[in-house]
Amino acid sequence: MHFQILKIQFKMNVNPDVVLVGSGIMSATLGTLLKQLQPDITIEIFEKQDTASTESSDAWNNAGTGHSSFCELNYTPQKPDGSVDVSKAIHIAEQFEVSRQFWAYLVQQNLITSPENFIKTIPHSSFVWGEDNVKFLKKRYEGLTKNILFKEMKFSTSADEITSWMPLVMKGRDENEKVAATLMHRGTDVNFGNLTRSMFQYLQVQDGVEMYFNHEVKKLKKEEDGRWLLKVKDLVTGEKRKLRTKFVFIGAGGGSLPLLEKSKILEGKGFGGFPVSGQWLRCVNEDVIKQHHAKVYGKAAVGAPPMSVPHLDTRKINSKEELLFGPYAGFTTKFLKKGSYFDLLKSIKTSNLWPMLYAGAHNIPLTKYLIEQVMHSHEERMADLKLYYPDAKSEDWVLEQAGKRVQIIKKDKDGKGVLQFGTEIVSASDCSIAALLGASPGASTAVSIMIELLERCFCEKMKSAEWQEKMKVIIPSYGIKLNENEAVFESVKKMTTEVLHLEE
Repeated sequence: MHFQILKIQFKMNVNPDVVLVGSGIMSATLGTLLKQLQPDITIEIFEKQDTASTESSDAWNNAGTGHSSFCELNYTPQKPDGSVDVSKAIHIAEQFEVSRQFWAYLVQQNLITSPENFIKTIPHSSFVWGEDNVKFLKKRYEGLTKNILFKEMKFSTSADEITSWMPLVMKGRDENEKVAATLMHRGTDVNFGNLTRSMFQYLQVQDGVEMYFNHEVKKLKKEEDGRWLLKVKDLVTGEKRKLRTKFVFIGAGGGSLPLLEKSKILEGKGFGGFPVSGQWLRCVNEDVIKQHHAKVYGKAAVGAPPMSVPHLDTRKINSKEELLFGPYAGFTTKFLKKGSYFDLLKSIKTSNLWPMLYAGAHNIPLTKYLIEQVMHSHEERMADLKLYYPDAKSEDWVLEQAGKRVQIIKKDKDGKGVLQFGTEIVSASDCSIAALLGASPGASTAVSIMIELLERCFCEKMKSAEWQEKMKVIIPSYGIKLNENEAVFESVKKMTTEVLHLEE
């Protein structure tokens, strides 16, 4: 379900408490949390496009996987000694459980309705072939299932059992090939675009909240009194306005880095961005789509960025069942799908020139990989697909454009540039401004990321008895490590499953 938010008002508060830049899942989550914690807070939201959530949060622009580490092999790297590190996977799994609690709270409070419009149960599987990969997957399974968050995971090397989990993947495969798979029935498919727009629908009817589409924040400057002066342009009329605020959150996806640079805060210096584009193969044969009901993730090619981990994916987009394979990564100079080809060039400053040059020189294999991906023909993409679906027919698949991601380049302790995957909050020392940089697992962990931002930038209020009490209502497990408390985990899992209309 894709809809446009209708309420657009043009009366601007002169001094709102908070300004949110961008209409993605991060801004929606932060705005909703703040309004629940402090109902009288005033918020202004600015979005360049004419509709909310058209970039990274939109369904066609991301994987839609409820990233819980059930199937994503890149979250469990293999160490030089052959062991598998599962710590990151456990951390991400716990973060996703926090997201589920927040979304369930929104439904319970009737702040948003119809959870089936944004989340549904889809089994999560990992699939590998070859003796070394089979050994890796078994070690991963053994490491994860020691933790209560993964105790339901199944592992198999039986062709018959794996066929029952993912028939398309096994159909036409060499019977002598060594294969292995894991399965988690309680995986999810999430339409983050619908979820984001639902939160903004709630926010827009709240007192003290104004949202402006076709408005771009052109400049921002710290004033002597500690407030931020923002210059905003109406892209339809050309009108320019000024406003002041106590706190700015830059959650503009690929557009965050340029605004962070304009803020000139010391903490933002040295950051650069490495943009990566994406594409999907989309199945157009309804008979094939009906034969697959899982998110099946494999191992990324050597040199590939995390966002290009291959997966054969059951999706539900705009009320329609879809089957996608990909994503195919590529090199781009745009920071946003609707951005400019000059985005990368304009982001280069004296403060980040050396880190970007250093990171570029030390990631040539990645650049080569991305350029090769751009040059791939349909036949070459189909060859990749056939590794996961051997009987795939070329005429059943068409190419769809996915979103853009800007991977972080940051200085290390020696001042050199390091390409960093994941997300990072960059905030000023006085906590008056914060920006979110990076990509995956992003949307799935938005709630935990925004709670971290609140604890950092609204620290005194977050320590107050009032906010602490409210946080425990919003997130029942707040302050408790779910992966160490089975009773609490089982309780919140049962609650969120029921409220969000998911399957056991």
